Amino acid sequence: MQKQIYILVLIFGLFLFPQGNFAQVDFNKKPNDDLGDVADEYQELFFEALKQKGIENYDRAIEALLKCKKLDDSDAALYFELGKNYNTLKDYRLAEEALKEAIKKKPDNEWFLDELYDTYAQQNELEKAINTVKQLVKYHPDYKEDLATLYVKTKQYDEALKILDEMDEDHGYSNTRDSVRNMIYNTTGQKKEQIQNLEERVNQEPDKERNYLSLIFRYSENNEKEKAFETAKKLLEINPNSHLVHLALYKFYLDDNNTEKAVNSMETVLNSNKIKPEAKLMVLSDFVKFVKTNPEYESKLIEITSQAIDDENVGSHIEVAQYFLTKGEKDKALEYYEKALANEPDNFGILRNVLLLYIDVEDYERATQKSNEALDKFPSQPLFYLIQGVAQNKLVKPDKAILALETGLDYIIDDTKMKSDFYKQLSISYALLNNTAKSKTFSDKAKQLEPTN
Repeated sequence: MQKQIYILVLIFGLFLFPQGNFAQVDFNKKPNDDLGDVADEYQELFFEALKQKGIENYDRAIEALLKCKKLDDSDAALYFELGKNYNTLKDYRLAEEALKEAIKKKPDNEWFLDELYDTYAQQNELEKAINTVKQLVKYHPDYKEDLATLYVKTKQYDEALKILDEMDEDHGYSNTRDSVRNMIYNTTGQKKEQIQNLEERVNQEPDKERNYLSLIFRYSENNEKEKAFETAKKLLEINPNSHLVHLALYKFYLDDNNTEKAVNSMETVLNSNKIKPEAKLMVLSDFVKFVKTNPEYESKLIEITSQAIDDENVGSHIEVAQYFLTKGEKDKALEYYEKALANEPDNFGILRNVLLLYIDVEDYERATQKSNEALDKFPSQPLFYLIQGVAQNKLVKPDKAILALETGLDYIIDDTKMKSDFYKQLSISYALLNNTAKSKTFSDKAKQLEPTN
């Protein structure tokens, strides 16, 4: 008891006592027993331990605490300090022993329990952690979050759901807890229970958009499309300004052959600044497919893409470009590929398509210029040398064509078709130079590489 008084005096302000008090003590008088000496030594060792811990000398801190233990092992704080130092040194076995002793002496101390919980958590001893957190919950209900997480980790899903329900009852709905709950449902395949939970959420919080969207998704996933459609329409009724609901509605409208509403929903999505580009790209892809079978809406597609699609949205430009390619409208396809290339000038695939389209639309000047730029970036790509050769031949510049083609030949690896194309262009180049012999030589080489049926 005397030892504890000494400690409290030092912790809460040794120097708060009037100086005159010390003057009344006769230091020359020998005490009746040696308890004072013991307490003084304990005190010095204890605070030496705290000092050593403060400067991260944990081994020396433990050494001082063990000396304290030999003098007096009755104080729970001693074992608490030992446990913390052992934890820092990752000596979890001794940390556990010390902290259990501290708790034995003071079972209601939440700090002791929390440190023991950390000891188990560090070792991933989840069952022991659960037992400790159960005790901590008595002092702080917030620990229920930890308890639910531990139950999930140990696959005690029913217990986890009970805790989550308790917390919802006490504190109201939480997105975080609901995410955990849905993760459990997904893991356990409890689709019915998950849908039931979301239906309750919609009833409890009818103005929350997120609840409806989650329920729409789960209905769709469970092949309950009619319920999903009705839920989406209900959300639109409650919140006419919702943009996200149209991510679901346009598909339902398409399935329902309600083309006007489907187009309006897709337009809403593509014009929205609340919807991520990836989602927009998915909708645009569906819009392109829709227009292929409903060409009367092509002008609408062009209108929307020109107004709604950000110039930096490369994927969208490619999607529209490919649509025009399938229609054989190469000029329009080129327009959109060029927009994509402006944002990703080092994209090999886009660059290749642009160059090939320059050849197809017979824009040989731009093909020459752009293939030179391409070769600066990709000097070992034979295709770009071939395009350069084709363009130079078309511009009646055979010398430049030959230079490009002969250089490119060195980069061809196991591509008979491409090698044949190179030889054909070299044959054309030498024919332009009136070198009939060489022209024939390369023509023959090309024929030799052609497949025989």
